[in-house]
Amino acid sequence: MRTKSQSSVNLKVIFTCCSILIFLVIFFARSNISSSKPISKTNLSQEKEEQDQAKPEGCPTTQQCTKMPISLSDALVHYATSNVTPQQTFDEISVSKRVLDKKSPCNFLVFGLGHDSPMWASLNHGGRTLFIEEDKAWIEIVTKKFPNLEAYHVVYDTKVKHSDKLMELGRSEECRSVTDPRNSKCELALKDFPADFYETKWDLIMVDAPTGYHEEAPGRMSAIYTAGLLARNREDGETDVFVHDVNRPVEDEFSATFLCKGYMREQNGRLRHFTIPSHRARAGRPFCPVDVNRRR
Repeated sequence: MRTKSQSSVNLKVIFTCCSILIFLVIFFARSNISSSKPISKTNLSQEKEEQDQAKPEGCPTTQQCTKMPISLSDALVHYATSNVTPQQTFDEISVSKRVLDKKSPCNFLVFGLGHDSPMWASLNHGGRTLFIEEDKAWIEIVTKKFPNLEAYHVVYDTKVKHSDKLMELGRSEECRSVTDPRNSKCELALKDFPADFYETKWDLIMVDAPTGYHEEAPGRMSAIYTAGLLARNREDGETDVFVHDVNRPVEDEFSATFLCKGYMREQNGRLRHFTIPSHRARAGRPFCPVDVNRRR
């Protein structure tokens, strides 16, 4: 009797433990199945719609939104494969770049088409950069390689050897009058350039041309004077004007006289930076700021 009773008890215990174990396995299995999200076409469609709604408007794919502009990629390849020394040093370029960082995209007028032109256009990405160049054959060479650059061919009728005479003429009342260069009576004013040259409100002007390193070259006398006149004649605001090669007499004297020392903000190496306000916005503004020390 005792043996049968113990055996019966053991069987009941084993049976009970097995039942509990099976119950727990089934319970946890069902919990895992119910907590996991089934993958279906409906769920995938909803997820795609949520992703599409999160994208910026007008931006079908991430690749299209972050695509590099062609003008910038062309410039990168050009400078990575070119052995030509740029016209300006790193420090000189940095002066203009700081202003472009604040003002671009903007209207940027550049006297001269050179090896650095793709860089200026790229730094002003989204704005308008217009290059004025004296060498027609050179324009064809550069624009064939960089068709996105906008360049006009122009002709200058001045010579470096006449710079002293032009400086004297520039001190006359006619040259101190602020007006559209096309209507100016000053011989230094450039009057036969494309209409865009006069009708655009330029935010930056870079004078790095025409040629000025020998006596028979056109020189930058008229370019510097006209840059100042364009800045003064704008309806409002101010224009940042940069003159390169101020180590030479013409660039030094003409920039100091017609862009005015009082408007000069910085000189770094051979580059000078001037900020010239609109003279039309405030009647009676003198051609150059009054030198307080000189009055004393």
